[in-house]
Amino acid sequence: MYTTVTPSWAYTLRLPHDPRSAGIARSTLRAVLRSHGMDRLTDTAELLTSELVSNAYRHSRGPCALRVRAMAPERVRVGVWDTNPAIPAPFTETPAPPGPDAEDADDTDTTAEDGRGLLLVRLCAERHGAYRLDGAHRGKLLWVECGP
Repeated sequence: MYTTVTPSWAYTLRLPHDPRSAGIARSTLRAVLRSHGMDRLTDTAELLTSELVSNAYRHSRGPCALRVRAMAPERVRVGVWDTNPAIPAPFTETPAPPGPDAEDADDTDTTAEDGRGLLLVRLCAERHGAYRLDGAHRGKLLWVECGP
């Protein structure tokens, strides 16, 4: 019996502190996922990438970086690094278990004019996490995973 191993891959894109960075990140992500045959992950991954890069722009003053990495043949991890070390909710919380009561337990103000974007992470990402970084790349890395 032979086992076929899909080679792992990762792409990193450094983005300037610019309001157009989220659009560039989405375009890059679409191209990467398409080239690796992961088209069906595009909608969710693109939405989450847009939220992470937009928040990096809004809440930091420096550049950010997008990293897209294969975790398995049908799973992708998207990470966004920025210069602000503060880790926002929902990344500081344990993800709610999936199920009919998960939405009812959420006490997010749905009438707020902003702050709902990262709620999408909780609702759409299969997994998410964060790391505070020191050294040459100070700040934080927020990541999400999307699968079938």
